[in-house]
Amino acid sequence: MFFQPAILALLLASGLGLAALLVASPWVLQLVRHWDLRSGSRLQLVLERRTYLLSTLVGFVLVVQMASLLLFVFNADRMAVQFVGAMCAVGTLQANSYGFPALYAQLAVFFLASGWLVLHAADARAPDYPLTRLKFVLMVAVLLPAVALSFGLQWLYFGNLSADVITSCCGSLFSVEATDLGGDLAGLPPGPTLWVYALTLLLAMAAAAWQIWRGRAAGLLGVLSAAAFVVAITGIISFLSLYIYEHPHHHCPFCILKPEYGYRGYLIYIPLFAATAAGIGVGILGRVKHLPSLQGVAPVLARRLAWVALLGFGFYLLLSLGMVWQSGLILLEAA
Repeated sequence: MFFQPAILALLLASGLGLAALLVASPWVLQLVRHWDLRSGSRLQLVLERRTYLLSTLVGFVLVVQMASLLLFVFNADRMAVQFVGAMCAVGTLQANSYGFPALYAQLAVFFLASGWLVLHAADARAPDYPLTRLKFVLMVAVLLPAVALSFGLQWLYFGNLSADVITSCCGSLFSVEATDLGGDLAGLPPGPTLWVYALTLLLAMAAAAWQIWRGRAAGLLGVLSAAAFVVAITGIISFLSLYIYEHPHHHCPFCILKPEYGYRGYLIYIPLFAATAAGIGVGILGRVKHLPSLQGVAPVLARRLAWVALLGFGFYLLLSLGMVWQSGLILLEAA
């Protein structure tokens, strides 16, 4: 399985990214230990020049890691035809015990990377780089272990794949008869779930609009964005997937990525992830906006990210409700 192009691309992206972070770590530790912008020493001048290189390197690695999430899911879906019993990415991910942990690690890296990039963007715009030490501490203490874990799980997952394995389809995981979390989400009543779904997304949009208008909802937007993401995924499993498939028992959140359903999964997941990352980014900026040199920088950046959150959640909500409206399935009346 290792020699498939998509798998090689994923492992190379993750492995080279991890190697780059490891190589940069000694310099990062030196920078964290000795950084002092008030000093005019030769070491400080060297560190200031080096921080541009390190920031560019880390930023590039993280952008690649974020993009790898999309390739990972796309590859899992395309590989389903190679496993007996698999109908979509779920069957591929269940081919061994490392599939879903690898996906969860990729998700964690995506949001951690987006948060770091927001900090870096704010730091680069401030005249005294007040977040330099913080962002590089986070790189070593949080991002490096997360990328290492993601790479390790991907290596174990792809290395232990075998075409001889008989796996299970998404119907066994996302069904009302299942006893795990997937079954619990699939068994939620569609009507109340739809109302909570729409209300949570509207609240997140309202917080984004308030942040744009008044600049006083950073923390609230961060919390509501995270909540909206969880509720949105729950809604996709509970009722939205049923309307897309026009089938009252098909709850899979992965089959909507397939061509027979018009790749509609990508249309809803991409704005959802972008809006969530932007909203959480606004919340992060709200925690550092009190720093003197960021008081003019953070509000401008937060406003831009709030626009991304507002438009992303709005597009996602309108698109998902449009899919419900246009579907031939009459679920709520039957309920």
